[in-house]
Amino acid sequence: IKQRKGKFEQADGGTLFMDEIGDMSLSAQAKVLRALQERKISRVGSDRDIEVDVRVIAATNKNLEKEIREGNFREDLYHRIGVILIKVPPLRERKGDVAILIDHFLESICKEYHIPTKSINNEAVKMLSEMHWSGNIRELRNIVERLIILCEDTITPDDIKEYV
Repeated sequence: IKQRKGKFEQADGGTLFMDEIGDMSLSAQAKVLRALQERKISRVGSDRDIEVDVRVIAATNKNLEKEIREGNFREDLYHRIGVILIKVPPLRERKGDVAILIDHFLESICKEYHIPTKSINNEAVKMLSEMHWSGNIRELRNIVERLIILCEDTITPDDIKEYV
């Protein structure tokens, strides 16, 4: 009854960000590869192709070379999307970024909640900087949000000990 544009069609003439591409099924990988190689897509149930001009930025936390060896990721798709590879080390290897990210999250989350921006004690920042951060930036953001919700105007080392 109603036609709906897919992500590639919506991104025509622009950029499509594909997060966690390493988790994509082999069937979906084949469709993405076709769209990138032929610059054409077809809507579900349609018998005509639609030309698209899309730049793709893809992200994953998986080792795609290993996934290729194990048969979980298409090597041809890897080479198609791997024109420029940017390896971002985990947050635990970028401890200097933690304070900057905390400041950003304090401001943005407080703004989202429509409350005055809270502050954080330098010693509390140091404690957070020393954490392992297996969940990377998402984990840090969630912890800052928890601290904003549960703490007073200034987040202290005692707050870190109690809520983290």
